[in-house]
Order: sequence, then structure tokens, then C-alpha cells
Amino acid sequence: MNDLQAFVPDNELTQKLAEHIRQIEQLIGEDPERQGLQRTPARVGEAWQFLTKGYKENPVEILRSALFDSDYTDPVVVKDIEFYSLCEHHLLPFFGKVDIAYIPNGKITGLSKLARVVNVFARRLQVQENLTHRICECISEALQAKGVMVRVEARHLCMQMRGVEKQNSSTVTIATAGEFSQNTELRKLLC
Repeated sequence: MNDLQAFVPDNELTQKLAEHIRQIEQLIGEDPERQGLQRTPARVGEAWQFLTKGYKENPVEILRSALFDSDYTDPVVVKDIEFYSLCEHHLLPFFGKVDIAYIPNGKITGLSKLARVVNVFARRLQVQENLTHRICECISEALQAKGVMVRVEARHLCMQMRGVEKQNSSTVTIATAGEFSQNTELRKLLC
């Protein structure tokens, strides 16, 4: 499924997820039959399918679907790609922006494909460190780029609305491959 197609949840999976949500509502002391909660389990089941749809998408295929021969050899930089994801530790959202730089090796990809790859990986359960590394590794593999660098800056609701409750904290992670790993001057593109 590409980003332009409307998301259609699987009805059977929605019902299975809804059963578990009803149980959670009861366990925390709520009445699943209360008017405001009657459709909540189904809505949550549909939402979870959307929020985790990245498991059903292949990011390498996305990048390779728009590969073009090019003799361009300088870095290509796409900044401020916004994303929303779910932390695997608390199942709470984290969100922010991704910056990507790559040095072509005879091939370039459509710029929107880089944003789509971010979406694929963001729609999975993970920690930010792994999100950053997976995006970098995927771009490096799919494009056979001379170098790749990915910088992610995000805010985590698990730090803001529970635990230490630090409202203004953000986390920055960086992953590099190829020439970006070896050349500190190149890293200044995203740092």
C-alpha cells in the first residue's frame, strides 16, 4: 500500500483487537458499555492497525521503485520530515523530525520516497535509536549510496506525561554509513 491510498482496516483484526481493549477498560475500572466507550474498542483497533501498518510495507521496494541513473556526486539532503511513532517500552507516542543525507553512487531516488521510508519505519513499535539506525541502513542498502546520515530529533510522551514528566526534553539520535562515518566534515550537514 502506498501513502496515497486510503487506509482500510481489516475488520476481523479490528474485532480481535477490540476484545482486548474492552478487557483493558474493565481492568482499569471502566464500564465498556458506558455511552462514551461503546465504540472505543473498535476505534482503537482500527487506529492500532494504522499506527503499525509499517510492518506490512517494504521500505527497500519503496526506494527502488523510483531509482534513476545520475552522475550527481554531492550530498542530497532532505530535512524536517515529520513522523509519529510508538515507543515499544510503554506504547506511548514519540514524534519529531528526521533529516536524511546521502551521497549517490550512480543512482538517485525520488525525494518523496525518503519520506515514505521514514513513514514505514515510524509505523512500527521501537525505540528512537533503532528507528534512526534502520532508516540509515535501509537507504544505504537500497541505494548502494557512498554514504548515508540520518538525524532524528523527537519528543517522547513516556518522558512528558509519565515518569519524570519533563515537558521540554527532546532526544537526538544519529546514524551514519559509508563516507559519513569516516568524514566528520560531512556530518556537519545535519549537525
